[in-house]
This record gives sequence, C-alpha cells and structure tokens, in this order.
Amino acid sequence: MPIIIREVEETMHQRMSLVAKSCVPWLALAGLLPAVASADAVSERLAESLQVNGQSMPVEQVSATPMDGLYHVRLENGESFYSNADGSHFLIGDLYQNTDNGLVNLTEQGRNQERADALAAVPDSERVIFRGMKSPKATIVVFTDPSCPYCVRLHEAIPELNERDIAVHYMAFPRAGMGSNAATSLERVWCSENRSEAMNQVKQGQELTTTASCDNPVADQFELGKLLGVQGTPAIVLPNGQLVPGFVPPDRLVGMLGLEDE
Repeated sequence: MPIIIREVEETMHQRMSLVAKSCVPWLALAGLLPAVASADAVSERLAESLQVNGQSMPVEQVSATPMDGLYHVRLENGESFYSNADGSHFLIGDLYQNTDNGLVNLTEQGRNQERADALAAVPDSERVIFRGMKSPKATIVVFTDPSCPYCVRLHEAIPELNERDIAVHYMAFPRAGMGSNAATSLERVWCSENRSEAMNQVKQGQELTTTASCDNPVADQFELGKLLGVQGTPAIVLPNGQLVPGFVPPDRLVGMLGLEDE
C-alpha cells in the first residue's frame, strides 16, 4: 500500500492539480457521481467508489461538511481528506469555519471527538489509574513510557494533580517499539497485581521482576496511540479529546481543564 500511495503522490504532483503537500498520503477518487444528489447519496457513492490505481480503499466513513459540495472522507487507518461531490477533486488539510469570534478548526474538532470516543472504549481494567482520594472533577489520559524523562517528571506531579481533583489514567506507549526495554517494563507493569505501585517503581528507575508474558494490552495501546496521533511521550489527552504533547505543569493543566476558578 505505501508504494501505491507514493505512485499516486508523484502522479498528482506531475499534473499540478492539487493543493500544497501534506503529511497525509494523497488519494485518488474513481467513479462519476451525479452532480445533483443528496448528501447521503453522495456519501454512500464515495464510500463505494474510492480507489487508488484501481484498488479499492478501506473507507470507514464519508460525511457532509458545512461547506456546500465538500465531503469528509475517513479511512480505516485514521487518514482523512476532503472530496467534492463527483469525486474529481480532493484536498488534504484542515477545514476552518470563519465565525464572528474568529476561526474554528472543524477538522481538529472532529479529531478530538474521534480520540475521545476511541479512549472511551478502553475499559478501566486495561489502564493504570491514579485517581486520588476524592471523586475527580476531570480525568486525563496519558500515553507514557518509563524511559522518558518528561514522563517521569509528569509522574512526580501526580500527587498534586490528584490533590487538585484530576485523575490520571495511564496507557502504554513504548517510543522505541514493542521490542524495546520500555515495552518489556510496561508489560511487567500491566502484569503486576498492583499496577499503580509497579508504575511508581518503574518511574523511579527500579526493575520489576514480574513476568512480562501475561495477556496484556500494551501492544494494542501502542497501536492505538499511533492511530490517535501520538508521536512522543508524555502525550496527554484531555476529556474533550484534545491531544497535548509533552509535559504540562500542574497549574497550566488545571487551567486547560477549566478548573482554576473552582
């Protein structure tokens, strides 16, 4: 599939018929659609006719946008782009709404909702949770790697976050891949009887003696993180699905969660 996409990208550049390059692969749409059709009909036809070099593409969803004649296409691998109604033109990038209060990134809003929905499907039993003594006012999900210095720094801030009614739910993201020492450490954390204590230990540089061969979700969470746009650690996902890369001090995080006035 990457070879096919590269061929399409080169062809499109030669024709000079597309907008500026993006990190998302270019795709071609095949098939003629009625110029005048309902949004639902167009969405259905686009989902059925999307091809690259004669090969069908794995479309997950096609939906209309607030812009007349423009449709959002999302693939099963998480990539997305926009198409016109007849499939003759498409573009990669973010769609903004120009409001009286400024520009609103509609594409990013969609990404946030997708992240929130995907994480909501992960049960608490597959997370390492630090919630504090009181019922939290907000919960953040953090993709973490025990070999990451800034992950350690964020972990040291957990008592303060819990004290300020913010729960922290950890998910695994070994930056160097599943064959790394960090992946093994994370698997041992998830295989421990007391995961939170095991996470404390690995964040302090201690080596766990638990087995790493139990049935655990580390590999699945690593793939999920990549699908949701995680590129490094720590990666913080706010309740609304917004992805915040890197370490964030507690005071700033409280403000981002809208808790500073409570």
